[in-house]
Amino acid sequence: MEIGIVGLPNVGKSTIFNVLTKAGAEVANYPFCTIEPNVGIVGVPDPRLDFLCGKFNPEKKTSAPVKFFDIAGLVKGASKGEGLGNQFLGNIKQVDAIAHIVRVFSDENVSHSPGKVDPLDDIETINTELMLSDLDLIGKNLEKIEKLARQKDKEAGQKEGVLKKVKTALEEGKPVSSVSLSKEEEEVLKEFNLLTKKPMLYVFNTDEDKLENFDETHKELVEFTDTVNSEHAVISAKIEADMLDLSPSEKADYIKELGFDYKGFDEFIRHAYHLLHLITFFTVGPKECRAWPIRNGLTADKAAGKIHSDMERGFIRGEVMSYEDFKKHGSEQAVKEAGRLRSEGREYVMQDGDIMYVRFNV
Repeated sequence: MEIGIVGLPNVGKSTIFNVLTKAGAEVANYPFCTIEPNVGIVGVPDPRLDFLCGKFNPEKKTSAPVKFFDIAGLVKGASKGEGLGNQFLGNIKQVDAIAHIVRVFSDENVSHSPGKVDPLDDIETINTELMLSDLDLIGKNLEKIEKLARQKDKEAGQKEGVLKKVKTALEEGKPVSSVSLSKEEEEVLKEFNLLTKKPMLYVFNTDEDKLENFDETHKELVEFTDTVNSEHAVISAKIEADMLDLSPSEKADYIKELGFDYKGFDEFIRHAYHLLHLITFFTVGPKECRAWPIRNGLTADKAAGKIHSDMERGFIRGEVMSYEDFKKHGSEQAVKEAGRLRSEGREYVMQDGDIMYVRFNV
């Protein structure tokens, strides 16, 4: 799972990136402090994996990985080369989803590019630049595709129809994600890797004292994310930075002192998972306990292939138990005695929290 962290300059992107990855990206109070994208890989926090490790005491614990790209601040006119322009836009074409950090916090000591803190206006600025970038890409490709379509090229004819449909929506100020497409049209569009087709998670970076009841006090922001069929997470970069070097018990005490249940990074990841239709299955044992992120709907043989291609090729069966059953009964043997350990074939659709042993032969 690769997520690009984007936003206007000085909205807290690099601070949040540092918290997420502890990578030590430079943080400064001026635009374009980040020139090349900072890249960091972090394990997804999962209490289920912690519980399994407590039971198996493995030599190695491996969380589901997320790769974050902290990309230079975008400014108005980026699609035409302003600021870091197309360099920025090119850097996010590779990611699976975009986390758009939106400044809601008020701090006179931290400058803001438009001169004032206006979250909805900032969102519109970024989204407009992404749409203009997509329009530019479609325009360049349509020219070549139309030429081939006139020569009765069947594939080009299909592409032409889909691109024109998407182009119309973008010209009306609608992202590609809002366009209703058939399965075949979706496949045609994949090769163009359009920015506004990517799932977008809006991350509202707010003041410490504005976190509680954020959805009630900032209804206009929540309603906006609902209208564009997206999701949002609320985070305080300051709180996250304060907790960066604390032990788990110290973090728990810190959150207790806040007086409400602060989710922060966990909420960030939960929404990112949901946006990308991901679930987690586990492999366990004395050598390693590991969480594997897979697309919802993946079959057992394909899930085995995520562990190793030989496992998919020679898949015989998966011995599967749910995390909940394991937690309830306390051991694999107890799960088996309770009749809850199942033998599943290659067509079995994996469920979130499945623990699987793969039987294979190559």
